[in-house]
Amino acid sequence: MKATIRQIGNSKGVIIPASFLAQSGLSNEVEMKLVDDSILISPVKKTPRAGWFTNYDATQDQDVLQGYVATDEEDSEWQW
Repeated sequence: MKATIRQIGNSKGVIIPASFLAQSGLSNEVEMKLVDDSILISPVKKTPRAGWFTNYDATQDQDVLQGYVATDEEDSEWQW
């Protein structure tokens, strides 16, 4: 398929057909790389730890640690 490169402000762009987007899994964010003399556009890869702290509530940890008392063995490791 041929496409026309169009002027978009100070940049240029190509319209990607909806069928290509659906089959490729591309969404709002993509990664672009130059490979030899081609432009490779691929979906952004999620990191293994993405979203770990999305629903994190620090107050729960504070409640648990409030009643914690260090043992003598643990206390000796620290220099006060």
